[in-house]
Amino acid sequence: MTGPWDHNVLLVDHRRAPARPGWQLEEADAAAVHAHRQLRRRAFVEDQGLFAGTDLDDTDADPRAVVLVARGADGTVLGGVRLAPADAGAADVGWWTGSRLVVAPGSAPGMGPALVAAACARAEQAGALRFDATVQDRYTGLFTRLGWQVVGPAAVGGRPHTAMTWPIGRLAALARTTKSPLGGLLAGLRSADGGLGGPGFVGDDGAPVPGTDVVAACDAILPSMVERDPEWAGWCGVLVNVNDLSAMGAAPVGLLDSVGARDASFAARLVAGLCAGSAAWGVPVLGGHTQIGVPAALSVTALGRTDRPVPASGGRPGQRVRLTADLGGGWRPGATGRQWDSTTGRTTAQLQQLGSVVARTAPAAAKDVSMAGLVGTLGMLAEASGCGAVLDVAAVPRPAAATVGDWFTCFPGSAFLTTDAPDRAVAPAGPATTGTCGELVPGSGVRLRWPDGSTTPALIGPVTGLGASRPPEESP
Repeated sequence: MTGPWDHNVLLVDHRRAPARPGWQLEEADAAAVHAHRQLRRRAFVEDQGLFAGTDLDDTDADPRAVVLVARGADGTVLGGVRLAPADAGAADVGWWTGSRLVVAPGSAPGMGPALVAAACARAEQAGALRFDATVQDRYTGLFTRLGWQVVGPAAVGGRPHTAMTWPIGRLAALARTTKSPLGGLLAGLRSADGGLGGPGFVGDDGAPVPGTDVVAACDAILPSMVERDPEWAGWCGVLVNVNDLSAMGAAPVGLLDSVGARDASFAARLVAGLCAGSAAWGVPVLGGHTQIGVPAALSVTALGRTDRPVPASGGRPGQRVRLTADLGGGWRPGATGRQWDSTTGRTTAQLQQLGSVVARTAPAAAKDVSMAGLVGTLGMLAEASGCGAVLDVAAVPRPAAATVGDWFTCFPGSAFLTTDAPDRAVAPAGPATTGTCGELVPGSGVRLRWPDGSTTPALIGPVTGLGASRPPEESP
């Protein structure tokens, strides 16, 4: 006899384990790679005749290639898919392809889509910002339902295929979460005379103080970072503010800090990091405010001087984009893929030479790479300049230890984007590397240009919503 509770869909019997498929996905070992190749041969060579003799190619010899397999309960490999950098003989520039998707006849439904989804996730984990596949036309609908986008017609072995791409939204997501609310949030501040930096400097890394040669900058450190690593937070409080002044071409003259801590011991760790950074850059902490018995917090204000501040809004279509970045150092422990530490191992002379590169170059526009990452920062510079940008992915200076996806989205320590005429070179920057890696173009947003000459969208439209920031003589 059943009662009303037996049919109540709001109730779940947690005593019953959910049904599990009779297979699982995993990254293949050598034996599983061999089994996948046997499945491939039967499907693509013997049954379909897409390849003559063998379907093995250069990708199979690439040590960076990854094979994901579906393994049955008895250990049998029932399906698999291969993914790897697009060019087996070149450096990994964040462009990967998936191929050789195969499922044994009679296998359980859902295995193919699961392998495709796993390949997408694994490519993004490898730092890919572009993931392509050439799909038999009969499977185009399946890939479309999984979120893939059609690029155009293709052919393999004389058979019709479709070139498709998986839309990786990592760059846009970072810009959206860190910067997109700013235009609406700060609109009221802009109405005051000189608000948000004034004409020509709205949204810049620092703000020229009207009637003086002083540039002011201010940054708050993420509370979670302050709590987790207070010494590093104190160091970064100096680093990010000095970077802001440097991007404006200003020489730093002093800092003010605001410290919150649960007790004196924790405050001492924060102050120790501030002291170390102050000594490293040779910039004194002039004063500030310290409060004990409150949640961990740190913000720092920096003051610098220049009679020729460099705006982010000075870019124009046709100018070249250059990145100057210190590629030394490595990932901060506990922040792999998010925070690159290039500064703690440098001398004061090296830090000051890199910090003065914008002032000595005097480019048309400049911005330091910060929370929005390389692409998001380029998008903000382009937005302030009233144009768009194209970034040459393979030409971006990058440390060998960082994937393209991580480097384009991380906080890179000390890195500056500048734009100027093609014949204007960047001044020597000490330990840093400079590369010309794109150009400003009419329009808006940022596109990535790949080694095959194609471009893909990275950011659609403005980043902050603050709009173009024109000096008075250029305003309509």
